[in-house]
Amino acid sequence: MNDLYLIVEIAGQRALLPAAFVESVVEIEDIAPVPCAPPHVLGLFALRSRVLTVIDTIAALGGERGARGEKQAVIVHVDGHLYGVLVDDVDDVVAIEAAPSQFRAPLSAGWARYATGVLDHEGEPLLLVDVAALIAGPLDMAA
Repeated sequence: MNDLYLIVEIAGQRALLPAAFVESVVEIEDIAPVPCAPPHVLGLFALRSRVLTVIDTIAALGGERGARGEKQAVIVHVDGHLYGVLVDDVDDVVAIEAAPSQFRAPLSAGWARYATGVLDHEGEPLLLVDVAALIAGPLDMAA
């Protein structure tokens, strides 16, 4: 099994997004707020004549909502829709030939919701992110 992953940094934690979900990485600004949106939805953004929902990963993890300035986002497709997932940094696309292993230590409540396992890359354990769960947001929102 040899899968491709995008290494990103979210809230100071290096993590992996399955490349199968990733369309591109862009800098975004001019995010339009959405009234009554869940806290993890920062707003809407226009990209190449399409409107995308912008997901604030810090808010999804239980932190404070981010400001609306220029941000780096990974554009992902989930269930036929495009989303911009805000990240602190994007590192590289890597191939990893292993199945995810169990967590070696307890995770915070936010990461426990979105991480599905750990993959090692060059001796570094990286959390594997469930992109669909991140888009859906915190459990208390899913009712």
